[in-house]
Amino acid sequence: MTPKSRTLLTALALLTSLTTCLPAHAASAPVRGKPGCSSSLPYVSGQGGYATYRIPAVVRTRRGTVLAFAEGRRDGAGDTGDIDVVLRRSTDGGCTWGPLTVVAAGDGDTRGNPAPVVDPRTGDVVLVTCGNAGTVTEAQIMRGEVPAGRGRRVFVQRSRDDGRRFTPPVDITAQVKRPGWRWYATGPGHAVALTRGPHSPKGGAPSRLLVPADHSSAPPANSSDSGQEPKYYAGHALYSDDGGATWHLGSIDAGHDGRTNTNETSAAQLPDGRVYFSARDQKGTAPGNRLDTYSSDGGTTLDRPYAVQPTLNDVPVVQGSVLQVHCPGAPLLFSAPSVPTARRALAIWSSTDAGRTFSKLFTLSDRPAAYSDLVQLGHDTIGVLYETGTTGSYDTLEFHRLRLPGAPVSARAPRVRGR
Repeated sequence: MTPKSRTLLTALALLTSLTTCLPAHAASAPVRGKPGCSSSLPYVSGQGGYATYRIPAVVRTRRGTVLAFAEGRRDGAGDTGDIDVVLRRSTDGGCTWGPLTVVAAGDGDTRGNPAPVVDPRTGDVVLVTCGNAGTVTEAQIMRGEVPAGRGRRVFVQRSRDDGRRFTPPVDITAQVKRPGWRWYATGPGHAVALTRGPHSPKGGAPSRLLVPADHSSAPPANSSDSGQEPKYYAGHALYSDDGGATWHLGSIDAGHDGRTNTNETSAAQLPDGRVYFSARDQKGTAPGNRLDTYSSDGGTTLDRPYAVQPTLNDVPVVQGSVLQVHCPGAPLLFSAPSVPTARRALAIWSSTDAGRTFSKLFTLSDRPAAYSDLVQLGHDTIGVLYETGTTGSYDTLEFHRLRLPGAPVSARAPRVRGR
């Protein structure tokens, strides 16, 4: 057995507390997986009509189907241009994938930042995205050089048939974006349905659907960034209490102090009902590249401003994903690259104290890697959809299944074996 395999098996042994539970909306559907299936490639750049696939987001539906969303970038790896939100479905736990479908077409413009969530009450898949004109850049939007109609807009869609078809995008920008905001980004990565605490479903009422997001506004009047790309990002959340029909602004961290620049954000609901937010620090002056905070009222307000998470200092400036595994005593998981100065070596961290501290469980590989999203597949299995490759981080989107020990052998994903 190689040292890497021993490390992985040791790390998996730490996850024994994850083996008995599923999210409430998925408990009726068993996880399926082919013998020997540990990873698959739902997206390969250069195939399917797109030069590059980026920005993964993944959820598991009530029926057990895995939905892998991404941005299909037609002209290259850049964030601007003709970009669609695309989807592939898997009915065997992420081992094989159905045909690619376009969920939100850019038609020459930019559509992206998928943030899907499964409504526990109806089983509908609600997808929030955003976009802008295909000829403008993030820097131009942040400098205030782009008319409102060509800047960032926010959209919602719904699938009532397990992700086979989605309704056309509905523009909700006026509900969730303040007039003075310039940049706006949902997620990216899965959103959260609150199932505990004051906004949990009662008597058949909908759960609160919560989408973590970030935005920018004009730099302070005394800023030295005039005429340059501003660095003042801040976090916020948007939520729906009626299954995605209407939306509201929730918590806003509007410090814009340049010390911590809250950027791409993910969220998870902790067992005590609080929401944990984890964010990328986009070139802030504080040490480290990860920020976090909590909300005790379902994302309406924050318990404190975003602050540096020092136990994730190995993470570079990049998006990351958090997942609270649904099981008593189970840890909070975090995924991201693990080299502070480069996007490579995707790793999984664990927190057993509600996000106060994290420790690394294992590294999936030493290859280039960037964005990722975590999903619970079954009582003994989690999955991670992430950007990786051999020549660069954006060669493929790989889906990796990680078996959690303690279930009957017939139900397990394959063991990791040494050579």
